[in-house]
Amino acid sequence: MRRTLLSAVLVAGLASARAQAAAKNPDTFTYLTISDADSMDPAWAYDTASDLVILNVYETLFMFDKSSTQKLVPLLATEIPTKRNGLISPDGRTYVIPLRKGVAFQDGTPMTPEDVRYSILRFMLQDRAGGPSALLLQPLLGYPSTRGKDGKILPDVWRDATRAVSVRGDDLVLRLPRPYAPLLSILASWSPVVSQAWAAKNGDWDGREETWQKYNDPEKQSSPFFERADGTGPFKLDRWDRRNEEFILVRNDGYWRKPARLKNVVIKGINEFGTRKLMLEAGDADSIYADRPLLSQLRNLPGVQIIDNLPTMEMDPVVFFTYRANPVANPYIGTGRLGDGIPPDFFADKDVRKAFAYAFDYKGFIRDVERGKGSQATGPIPPGLLGHDPRGPKYRLDLKRAAAHMRKALGGQAWRQGFHFTIAFNSGNLARQTICQILKHNVEGLNPKFKIDCRAVEWSTFLDAYESSKLPIFVMGWNADYPDPSNFVFPLLDSKGAFAPAQKFSNPEFDRLIDEGNAEIDPAKRREIYEKLQRLVYDEVPQLYIVDTVRYRTQRSWVRGWYPNPIFPDSPYGSYFYTIWKE
Repeated sequence: MRRTLLSAVLVAGLASARAQAAAKNPDTFTYLTISDADSMDPAWAYDTASDLVILNVYETLFMFDKSSTQKLVPLLATEIPTKRNGLISPDGRTYVIPLRKGVAFQDGTPMTPEDVRYSILRFMLQDRAGGPSALLLQPLLGYPSTRGKDGKILPDVWRDATRAVSVRGDDLVLRLPRPYAPLLSILASWSPVVSQAWAAKNGDWDGREETWQKYNDPEKQSSPFFERADGTGPFKLDRWDRRNEEFILVRNDGYWRKPARLKNVVIKGINEFGTRKLMLEAGDADSIYADRPLLSQLRNLPGVQIIDNLPTMEMDPVVFFTYRANPVANPYIGTGRLGDGIPPDFFADKDVRKAFAYAFDYKGFIRDVERGKGSQATGPIPPGLLGHDPRGPKYRLDLKRAAAHMRKALGGQAWRQGFHFTIAFNSGNLARQTICQILKHNVEGLNPKFKIDCRAVEWSTFLDAYESSKLPIFVMGWNADYPDPSNFVFPLLDSKGAFAPAQKFSNPEFDRLIDEGNAEIDPAKRREIYEKLQRLVYDEVPQLYIVDTVRYRTQRSWVRGWYPNPIFPDSPYGSYFYTIWKE
């Protein structure tokens, strides 16, 4: 496990900040990012832009203690369960979680233990395709989806869920089918508590057995939580201006802790870096999103602070290959035939994937885009976690090997006929754009019949295309949901994880090893399992892992109270705004 105690880094950053005038708009914090959110529904959202807002409006049972990724502190719970304090059973299968009294939702109604039970059940039972429900389904029910391979709801889901989650007085009781070591870390980010009464009043699930299946795998905008919120957190969602990609949060003066020092928080998506930089210089923004290639343009700005060398818990960027692209009204695969397009199963051919793996310039990307920071990734598990193998096999730029694999692809037809397709990336993300351009340049150089277009796409549109399997290649990233290797190998590689369903990718041996590693308690045995898995992944190459990164944060030097935690959504750019003030 990684410890992120960064006092030395922060002191150095603070010492370098320039003296300046008093804070502009001292009651309002403005953060400029590049991505609009997907949904405000805590059971739907599975992207950092959405979860950044959600975890400032809603609250979980526990949270990580400032910069730690190991130590938990109570939030809506009053105590951290352990075997020593008797709140975890000797066999590790029962957790008793005492719940805080005197907490109110933002509409003024009191939070009850039944609201907590309802929230966890709703999180699991909604189970939208590609969503976060597996994070609790797996430990609490023993399987990652409420639906079978045929898409039908499994017969015992309700029985298993209500057996696993119950209330006893003022305590939440969780009963697991087998021990699951990362459970508390998962609950620290993935147990947002919603109001059952507010949900039912506004047309969502009412909590009954007879009605839950109606809300299983719903349409995104069908939920009343899609663009409204009623949490217990330090800020209220005043409005989400989707047209202008802007969130306005206002202080919750009825918060159960001392109210936040900020009155307002503005989170706005602006793809143009020049605009973000100008607003930062003028003091109209307090922090901005900025990739590593932009750092040189931000140094030495008066009143601007750079905090560098911040560790991450992510695998970003990653290049994903879609084995069977959805051909219906799909502009990304051209005609759907070689020559002026690609067939939907183009990337199901391992030689195609290996050709692209050898056509990428990993060292050049780290040198030029990451400015020499970080190192080439050797698999899906990042440094600091059990199973990371810095000596593991990795691809390198080798255009001769790339050409050799492409000559064999599709029985030689790909080389003879050529192809034309589009790689998409989310607008404003310079690193992902550069990856697309590197692949375009090097693959097109193999054969004049090869054509690749790079297209910037708005985040919400990008997500819709990705989820519907229309992107033959897509570049995304994975930020840890909780600090454990299972949280990388399962979402990235398991057939029921976050990406494989969209890739139309499934490997039974991968699934078996992932399940085996998740259940294994002995660290040495777990390490062996993950090393074997990553060797198989290297050969199969369903994805390209580029770099193990470090990040930096850009903010006005009048900002106080920020601390880094790589588990918090959108870290280190976004923030847990409750601790922040300006002076």
